[in-house]
Amino acid sequence: MAVLILMLASGTLATIMAWMTLRWLQREYLRYRATFQHETVHELADFFLFLDPEQLWGVNLLAAATVASLFLAVGAHPLAAGLAAGLALALPRRIMAWARGRRHRRIDDQLPDFLLALAGALRSGSGLQPGLRQVVRHAGRPLAQEFGLLLQQQRMGLAFNDALDALHGRVPTESVGLVVAAIKVAEQTGGSLAATLERISLTLRTRLHLLGRIRALTSQGRMQAWIMAALPVVLALALHALDPETMRQLWQSAPGWVVMLLVAVLEGVGIYIVRRIVDIEV
Repeated sequence: MAVLILMLASGTLATIMAWMTLRWLQREYLRYRATFQHETVHELADFFLFLDPEQLWGVNLLAAATVASLFLAVGAHPLAAGLAAGLALALPRRIMAWARGRRHRRIDDQLPDFLLALAGALRSGSGLQPGLRQVVRHAGRPLAQEFGLLLQQQRMGLAFNDALDALHGRVPTESVGLVVAAIKVAEQTGGSLAATLERISLTLRTRLHLLGRIRALTSQGRMQAWIMAALPVVLALALHALDPETMRQLWQSAPGWVVMLLVAVLEGVGIYIVRRIVDIEV
């Protein structure tokens, strides 16, 4: 009788735990889907791409299911297939963040020449907004897209300062913030905006030159971080090719999965520390 009661209690506890786990997974799934759709749509809007969030989420799920199926088809462990599917779900957001950062860096690179052209237009007697329209017409992307949207918002009735704030919200870099603040101050105080823009252009150009030197000097450290991170993976694949029977214990046993998880965590921590060391703020 006691054994029966213990079995019923264990079964009930297991059922409750499974139900709570499923509820937690469902809640996390809905939260991640909402976050994915919201952030992805807004980040794509920054690239002037307007897509249906439901379709994007469906494509992401299909990609994750395809990756998991490929891992299972080659005989990988179901846990490995699940981890690969999870990485496939998280990868698009990382790619979008990388692309957004790259776009912001391109805008910062274009700003000095843009400001010099705008200062020249102002010195020739043009007003700020006509000068912006003239310079934007000959500027390259993505800077021309952002300032073109600023002018379009102003034509639709948005105040010029609010349009500048919206520009800084879309491109929240220090360079754009400095330009926005300078234009606002010049609009309020009536100072020489052309001279201010020329000084800002010189400052940004010097800053970009310094950042380029820093990236060149720290490139060796970044490369060493990735090489050291890739060495365990390359060594594991080489040992698997030389002695697959021994290495199979690493791929197909619980202790082996614990070891690989520990190695992955240590690799991630090492890459993070090295990148923090070589990431010098200017």
